[in-house]
Amino acid sequence: MGGDATPAGLGASPSTSAPGRGLARRWALAGLGLGVLILLPLVFANPSTQNLLILALMAAQLGVAWNIIGGYAGQISLGHAAFYGVGAYTSTILFTRYGVNPWLAMPAAGAMAALLSLPIGWSCFRLRGHYFAMATIAVAEITQIVFNNWEFAGAAVGLTLPMDEDGFGVLIFASKLPYYYLALGLLVLSLGVSFAVEKSYLGFYFRAIKDEPDAAQSVGVSLARYKQLALALSSFLTGLGGSLYAQKELYIDPASVLSTGLSIKIALAAILGGVGTLFGPVLGAGILTAIEQLTRQLFGGSGRGGDLIIYALLIICIAVYYPEGVLGWVLRHRARGKAPRP
Repeated sequence: MGGDATPAGLGASPSTSAPGRGLARRWALAGLGLGVLILLPLVFANPSTQNLLILALMAAQLGVAWNIIGGYAGQISLGHAAFYGVGAYTSTILFTRYGVNPWLAMPAAGAMAALLSLPIGWSCFRLRGHYFAMATIAVAEITQIVFNNWEFAGAAVGLTLPMDEDGFGVLIFASKLPYYYLALGLLVLSLGVSFAVEKSYLGFYFRAIKDEPDAAQSVGVSLARYKQLALALSSFLTGLGGSLYAQKELYIDPASVLSTGLSIKIALAAILGGVGTLFGPVLGAGILTAIEQLTRQLFGGSGRGGDLIIYALLIICIAVYYPEGVLGWVLRHRARGKAPRP
């Protein structure tokens, strides 16, 4: 026994310091990545390239928002376009109809999306698995029909934001650069919220609900309450993304902010990159944005549905071969490479 104690004691120091070194390395990489993203639009000054970077950041932010409910809590929502569209319409209506400053309209858009999540969660969380996913699709379709026929919100014609003035005061710019940094800031905010959730008791509860819901309920975790909280957080951040989209494009209609294809893209960014991971949705969004750009270059216009075909193939491949996503696959092979060989 005494002979065994000495090696264990000697081995304790490296093993306990390894997590600290790993954490410091991850923070250093995150800081380096943020620095690269800050400088990136200054290197690529072409407006079309900057616009592509903005779309990638916005897709990443939506993927991170979806990951809270779909990745951590394990509730696969395919109707997040409802929250995105409600956020876009809320800020646009407040600005165009009532003159509310966009800086105030944006958090109001997130709050309205979170408010919408309450009745949706109350009704849909009674369902599980693919039944819940189908219910969220139905909710998004109903929301699109409502806005298609709501004259106050512009109906099918949509709404246009006025360009009477520009600048940070109204979040309207002639250059793409300010929109890039706004999108980057919103992504960092979403990552911060996601990181806080992941490291708090909420993250443990969400993962317990995802992995062992019956066991979690047996020890006192309220499934309905914490699923609802996850959906509210996710929808709030998604509503913020919709509001930024409206400010960037200066025009919205039901087809652009409430489509089923948008809901699938939001979910796919996280699923492709790696559900339940912090940076997986960011990686997935970058891949999806590259696919969109490639199909548009090959087929012209909007891609003629080529991106949707590739999305479908990706979903099949991920479900069958790589359920942990691209980031999970990379980490798994990295761990294999570091494993000691017999």
